[in-house]
Amino acid sequence: MLLMAIARTGQRYERSQYFEFMKKHMDLYIREEGSIRGYSLEEYNLDQINQGKNLFQLIEATGEVRYEKAAHLLAAQLISQPRTSEGGFWHKKVYPFQMWLDGLYMASPFLAQYAKVFGRSDLLDEVAHQLLLIERKTRDPRTGLLYHGWDESKEQEWSDPVTGLSPHFWSRAMGWYAMALVDCLEFFPNDHPKRGTIIGIFERMCHALCRVQDKESGLWFQVLDQGYRKGNYLEASGSSMFVYALAKGLRFRYLERGFHSAALRGYKGIIDRFVEEDKSGVHLHQICHGAGLSKDRDGSFAYYVQEQIVSDVQMGVAPFLLASLEIEQLEAMEEDVN
Repeated sequence: MLLMAIARTGQRYERSQYFEFMKKHMDLYIREEGSIRGYSLEEYNLDQINQGKNLFQLIEATGEVRYEKAAHLLAAQLISQPRTSEGGFWHKKVYPFQMWLDGLYMASPFLAQYAKVFGRSDLLDEVAHQLLLIERKTRDPRTGLLYHGWDESKEQEWSDPVTGLSPHFWSRAMGWYAMALVDCLEFFPNDHPKRGTIIGIFERMCHALCRVQDKESGLWFQVLDQGYRKGNYLEASGSSMFVYALAKGLRFRYLERGFHSAALRGYKGIIDRFVEEDKSGVHLHQICHGAGLSKDRDGSFAYYVQEQIVSDVQMGVAPFLLASLEIEQLEAMEEDVN
């Protein structure tokens, strides 16, 4: 994700060395015959798909067949990915019958772009199915927010025995999903029968996010609906992801103009509260180092707020860079209109 953010920055500012930086690091893994060092299709791990998004820029820029072969390999994993009874991708083979919001970002934009680049319109139908299914399974009708994960089997320690849902709304999980929606939509043609529905659930979700946006700072909390509950805190990666999704949604006109102030307030909050500049460079603070769902990660409020808070890790810096680029483009578009 950070390599993608760097490469996009290079495109925006016409700095070819940023693309070369991304290519150099991708080439450590993509072999001449198109295999991927350290990758195993049979793991069926959606997290392994995310870095494949960089392949499309490499294909376009170089025309090298090895990048195409690597993309075909990752697509083959998704086509044969183990699924729930309604066809939802398991997050990993070792997490049977579980769908996590995280996985929608890892896999869906890759598959949507793959479908467009290689003329596989059937795979756009698959992307739409994944996006809509998890929203239907994880959305809370009272708040409009989405729970982090859903276990169809209802066997996991963290899952509700009736609904199969995890117990809380984790900021970065919803951030992943918000980014997945807006990134996938870029590759849907105007006449795709599910495009309007996806835009609709995206806007509905953005309304829910704006309702839990902190009025004072413009930011979002680690546990979204718990505000200033003891231990909860304003968190950088989720806030950056929401700003990215809002700004890109406005730029592509998936969202109405009423969301403009929420995007700008969110970005200002990130700059004011999380960003620091010193002699060594620019730093981003208040990033949740990581969170998940497992036997030892029960999805409780106490669990999410006790995870380590760090600075300058890729999981926060990458969405901050992407959000910055989107805000710049949105503001440039506004200036052109005015």
